[in-house]
Amino acid sequence: MSPRKLSKRRPTKGRIVLVLGGAASGKSEAALQLAGSRGPRAFVASGQGLDDEMAGRIARHQATRSADWETVEEPLEVETWFAKQGPRYRTILFDCVTLWLSNLVGTGLNESVILARAGTLVQRMRTAAARVIIVSNELGFGLVPAEPETRAFRELAGRVNQLIAAGADEVHLVVSGLSLRLK
Repeated sequence: MSPRKLSKRRPTKGRIVLVLGGAASGKSEAALQLAGSRGPRAFVASGQGLDDEMAGRIARHQATRSADWETVEEPLEVETWFAKQGPRYRTILFDCVTLWLSNLVGTGLNESVILARAGTLVQRMRTAAARVIIVSNELGFGLVPAEPETRAFRELAGRVNQLIAAGADEVHLVVSGLSLRLK
């Protein structure tokens, strides 16, 4: 190929797909389906097995993935991982934004820092040049929480989901195991 043709090539960009749903809605299973089988593949997990219930949930999720997924446990520095390791993969599934936010809030970061990090995350996902599937909880469908801290977290999660949805190429909503493409 001539140098002239090479210079006109557009830089490779990743494709971002956001999968939203409530607790136990089937969003993780839908995300695995959307991810397909093109490798190399990474599963970036933000959850931490800090108690028996969560450790059991993590084990159940791991059992649903085939052995060709490389599992990366990254509870806090997800955007840094995408910058350093993301380009190695063709498909990356990040599960889940909500647990990542909970981890960040738990370190004492304020909302503006978290929103900035979420924006950086979308940029880093895009430059990874992989198909990136993101799982997040839609917390706005339930009752209004009684505690101010829980309401604040729900609002933050909603803002982060909106930010990611705006930067995504596709957005899917999963309810009762059924997926509806919104974008």
